[in-house]
Amino acid sequence: MNDIKGTVCKPFEGPAVWHGPDLADREDWVLRLSTQRVGELATALRTSRRRGTPLLRMTAADFPLPTLARELAGAAEELAAGRGFVLVKGIPVGELSDRDAGVVLRGIGQYVGRPVPQDAEGRTLRHVRNTAGIAAGSAVPVLRSRARGPFHTDESDLLGLLCLKPARSGGGTALVSSAALHNAVTERRPDLVKRLYRTHFFDRRDAHAPGERPYLAAPLATRHGAQLSMRYDRGRLEAARILAGVPRLEPADTELYDLVDALAGSPRLRLDLRLEAGDLLLVDNHAVMHARSAFEDVDDPERGRHLLRLWLARHGDTCPPHAGAHTSRALAIRRGIAPLDVVRPRSLRSTRPDVGRHDPRRHRADG
Repeated sequence: MNDIKGTVCKPFEGPAVWHGPDLADREDWVLRLSTQRVGELATALRTSRRRGTPLLRMTAADFPLPTLARELAGAAEELAAGRGFVLVKGIPVGELSDRDAGVVLRGIGQYVGRPVPQDAEGRTLRHVRNTAGIAAGSAVPVLRSRARGPFHTDESDLLGLLCLKPARSGGGTALVSSAALHNAVTERRPDLVKRLYRTHFFDRRDAHAPGERPYLAAPLATRHGAQLSMRYDRGRLEAARILAGVPRLEPADTELYDLVDALAGSPRLRLDLRLEAGDLLLVDNHAVMHARSAFEDVDDPERGRHLLRLWLARHGDTCPPHAGAHTSRALAIRRGIAPLDVVRPRSLRSTRPDVGRHDPRRHRADG
């Protein structure tokens, strides 16, 4: 329950409260795959091919990992009750097609959570790469540009980013502990802390179904006992202000957003990473915010920086599938973006084999 009476200024403690400089020279948050574990991935990929299970129907049983499964269970525990992130290194992406890399990412993801859609068309895997001709500073989604991506959280419980190819320069990833950030806000501006727990409005015009509100009304911070759940995306917060029914931004809100941005990006809090080919970053969006620096690359997007993104719901999700989108329980669980339950003409569907898509005709059967 979001209890802000008497506990709102109480500092968070435990492993979820960390500072980047303290972790920079350590590797206890890194899972390096041994030769045996890499061999398990290759065997699992062959098993998946042999069974011919469609990507969207694939379960952990279709991608068996006899010993790596235990390590991934440990990673899931670290996401839920530890620092909130794990870096897996050594996935042999240089030996995989984009399609097979997607199968491996989704296969690993099944042991950590449950894949959920990332857009209204139901894609469960998204490519993160610069579209040819799009420069930093252009008004396109960061997903398809080489612009800087400010600190934010995604609309899923968990995030998986598999690096297939790094940028020529730049494109670094930064992480910050949401609990450490909350503590820093409390120290710096205790008068603003309660505003974290007030209702804020997030633009969701690209993700709402007909008849639904084009915005999400939710607090930035929710306290569940000793744990913090953070939701933040300044671009969406500011974009929502032009929508009917959304109140004007108050000066104190701008002060709060400025402070969150400044603290998240401060060397005292953030952890800087450079993802290399074969690195899989797993992040709990409730506990960790992430950002990306701008990058320079070759003009051909097929040869430039390329990541695959997977969104996951936590295992053990007990919220009814059709619970109201704005109930407190639904807000606590981030299941991605609900697909539009329509049949699209075949000509409008992507024919790219390496993008996981939801089949709207099976929407209810898939759950």
